[in-house]
Amino acid sequence: MARPTTDEPEDNLRQKVFIICGIIAALLFAVILFFLLRPASNTNRAALLDGAIREGTPQFEPYRESVRIDSVEATESPRALGDIVMVLSGTARNFTNRTINGLEVRASVVDINDTPVKQRTEIIIPTRQATLLPNKTMPVKLMIEGIPQSANRANIKMEVTGVRFE
Repeated sequence: MARPTTDEPEDNLRQKVFIICGIIAALLFAVILFFLLRPASNTNRAALLDGAIREGTPQFEPYRESVRIDSVEATESPRALGDIVMVLSGTARNFTNRTINGLEVRASVVDINDTPVKQRTEIIIPTRQATLLPNKTMPVKLMIEGIPQSANRANIKMEVTGVRFE
């Protein structure tokens, strides 16, 4: 009588390879998911413009109405990660007789008590444009990420926090 051949050692090896590949795939998926769910590193770090006249100082007050952001609008979009991304856009206006070579802007989403839910500060000039000439305008867009869907988003603000002149 002929004896059927069995490949038990080969089946054992194949089973071990499948298990090891499954563990590696699960670890790789966990690492990718970890990096996707982390908040962006630039959302909490405020950009500061060197040599700027800052909001809240006496030197800034004469320029408060002359250098401003108007026509602020926002679009929001939910992400698969469970948070909301908002893009705030407005128009930076220079109604002074001086050329601006540095402009720092803070965009924020606030709740009903005017408390910031999430905010971001970014240097607009010279990063996006070298200068802003007197009596000229430029478009400004800032993206705010990581807003919880449960957050009370009552209003948006975009304001100049620092300005530097030539």
